[in-house]
Amino acid sequence: MTSVAPAADCRHCDAVCCRLTVVLTPQDAIPAHLSAVTESGLRVMARDADGWCTALDRNRMRCSIYAQRPQVCRRFVMAGPYCREIRADYRERIASGIPLMLY
Repeated sequence: MTSVAPAADCRHCDAVCCRLTVVLTPQDAIPAHLSAVTESGLRVMARDADGWCTALDRNRMRCSIYAQRPQVCRRFVMAGPYCREIRADYRERIASGIPLMLY
């Protein structure tokens, strides 16, 4: 018997993608306070101490800069292969008891 993964819906998601490293391109017009530079010199979306993207509106669990979000975020298609892979890993971690760092 094959299990069917729950349908992806950003309105009812735990914003798992907002914990991924987002590398910015020169074309991304992201405010400086929302970006950081890695040790290797890559400009990325900044993350809070607990790993969430600093652009995440935690009250609504939605991107606060959605209209200006980085190109890589625009390519992260809801219910696309990468989205489903990330969500499956997230569900597996929850099921196995690996704690999430949600504060």
